[in-house]
Amino acid sequence: MDSKLRFDGKVAIVTGAGGGLGKAYALLFGSRGAKVVVNDLGGSKKGEGSSSKLADQVVEEIRSAGGTAVANYDSVEDGDKIVKTALDNFGRVDIVVNNAGILRDRSFARISDTDWDLIQRVHLRGSFMVTRAAFPIMKEQKFGRIIMTASTSGIYGNFGQANYGAAKLGLLGLSNTVAIEGRKYNIHCNTIAPVGGTRLTEGILPPDLFDQLKPEYVAPLVAWLCHEDCEDTGGLFEAAGGWYGKYRWERTQGQFCRKYIEEEVTPEAVRDSWEKITDFTDAYHPASNHEDTGILAAGLQDLKPWKEIQAKPASATGAVTSGPISAVGVKVGPSSFTYEPKDVILYALGVGASVQDEDGLKFLYENDEDFTPLPTFSIVPSQAVMFGGNLWSNIPGWSVDLTKLLHGEMYIECVKPLASGATLNTSLEVVDVLDKKSGAVMIIDTLTTDESGETVAKAQWSTFHVGDGNFGGPRSSNRLVPLCDPPSRKPDATEEFKTDVDQAALYRLSGDRNPMHIDPSFAAMGGFQQPILHGLCSYGITCRIILKHFCGNDVSKFKAIKCRFAKPVLPGQTLVVNMWKEGARVFFTCSVKETGKDCLTGGYVDIVESGAPAESASAPSKPELASAAVFHEMSQRLAGDPDMAKKVKAVFLWNINLDKKPVGQWTVDLKNAPGSIYEGAPRNGLKPDVTLTLEDADLVAMVTGKLNAQKAFMSGKLKVSGKVMLTQKLQGLLKPQAKM
Repeated sequence: MDSKLRFDGKVAIVTGAGGGLGKAYALLFGSRGAKVVVNDLGGSKKGEGSSSKLADQVVEEIRSAGGTAVANYDSVEDGDKIVKTALDNFGRVDIVVNNAGILRDRSFARISDTDWDLIQRVHLRGSFMVTRAAFPIMKEQKFGRIIMTASTSGIYGNFGQANYGAAKLGLLGLSNTVAIEGRKYNIHCNTIAPVGGTRLTEGILPPDLFDQLKPEYVAPLVAWLCHEDCEDTGGLFEAAGGWYGKYRWERTQGQFCRKYIEEEVTPEAVRDSWEKITDFTDAYHPASNHEDTGILAAGLQDLKPWKEIQAKPASATGAVTSGPISAVGVKVGPSSFTYEPKDVILYALGVGASVQDEDGLKFLYENDEDFTPLPTFSIVPSQAVMFGGNLWSNIPGWSVDLTKLLHGEMYIECVKPLASGATLNTSLEVVDVLDKKSGAVMIIDTLTTDESGETVAKAQWSTFHVGDGNFGGPRSSNRLVPLCDPPSRKPDATEEFKTDVDQAALYRLSGDRNPMHIDPSFAAMGGFQQPILHGLCSYGITCRIILKHFCGNDVSKFKAIKCRFAKPVLPGQTLVVNMWKEGARVFFTCSVKETGKDCLTGGYVDIVESGAPAESASAPSKPELASAAVFHEMSQRLAGDPDMAKKVKAVFLWNINLDKKPVGQWTVDLKNAPGSIYEGAPRNGLKPDVTLTLEDADLVAMVTGKLNAQKAFMSGKLKVSGKVMLTQKLQGLLKPQAKM
């Protein structure tokens, strides 16, 4: 994006702006159109004395360059006075950069009460006082950007800076909470840990390094985080010399040191489990308190009373009878659902159908000779049994928390066009539950029949349950209808659809009454600034667009649709649907124009061509392949190294056998950046540079380090044809995958 970031009409307060980092921030904001309050007490770096000189000089510099600024000389402990300066001169406050700081370095044993208290007052209390004074104004405006300034001394600790480090990491906790409480008011709060050559670091940093760490190299990060287009909040960022990075928390999976509820935990038990407690293999990266405690709660739920364990010893059964895996095989229904033309019309309106559309009356007027439901209307009866039945209370060994349920993927198969009104019966079965460590993925199939018992639609729901993972279940399943990446070429068709601000309010009338989509307070509890659009609404809109482009609005030609829900959409935003047709399959992605982020990924629609029935993608009958997890892991590694395709520039075809019989193919396309890995033969006319053939079990053994690749080749277990030497370039993808 080439457009220059501007802050016209915005008012920015920068504390400690008389020099160093604060001055760099103030000058940058002033040069980009913001009205700036330059705050500086004018004291020494130890917090002694005061002067108006420093703030006045910065104000004059901004004004000389054509900007607008006023000075403020108050202590940050008088935050209300600083904010009053902004209101008196400019009438509002949009940005607060809490930058003011001092140093009183002492070794821990020599810190005085004054050394400790003064650092806390300036850094932590000062930032609190300024932010507290500005927060109500930002809340009223429904806009605010706040920066807290931490330090690597707080993140890692530093000799002689116990007082400073404690205050700086305290600011991170303050920032994270302000971010949570401000989110629903469009108030973003982020923390930076800058490394800059300023008066506070002069004499601490080596001279050659000091000269490379100009404050001007930190200021661009602060400007972006304070811009209205930046959506990040609650983040911790480091900046130094033009380099910028983001932190995240990492936590081991840990280890329970008791096996049943009544068991006493001893220090010796902790000692004996220390290796597992400190093992970062498959570590968690919790993004919130809610997620962190959810993971812990899932483990606590698995603890049973001693009597129950005695009554059901592990040796008595080979199956897991508690936790998420106990959901497998649970069935509900059949459940009856009756609809009439007005329900069909209401759904069509909910997914954006209009009388101005080509063939619009076909979906909106009951007296039209071709009146029919849209193909995705079959979601409605399926959803009714999903959330209106007794599924969640019918799982014997697992208490499902619906507040932690996310819709992951969706598949619908249209066996025959739906009638304009009918009574349908839908049954449900949980066919598998996957262990994704940070959560459980439940795969649920539904089957919908008409009154004669004939199948009219099938569906598969993939739901993610936050914090319910790590139960020892499978990582992959042959019951899951697969996703597919789109071709790496220009789309065959693209269409935009601007959703209405009331789109969610309308769509919810078709059955999904989750208050997350209508009530701002519920949306805020879920971490959203405002109610979000139903994922299935975007799904239905996309279906309608593809139906028009590739089926001529003939619902009998629409066979199936599958995709993953990647990012939320806000009502009023514009959807951009890109489509690629290859044979009887239309690949698609759906993104949000205003953000550039994909909201639906891995999508495809199977259509019927020339009157021939399309092959269903559901309920694959082929055997489950352990090697599918290998290619999944390879895909993740490829995503982490987008330059790999530029280095390799080759296509690899993998033929997978079971007992010497071909059962699967995978393509590793590293010829076209950024590369892709998908099931099946090479697409788009590509020919493999290398073909590799081996048994399913041998591939797994090879990538887990149990089978040497060279020995496998020499013994005939691995057959390679084509440009054999290119296989050496696959080492980055094939290095031992111990995590499988």
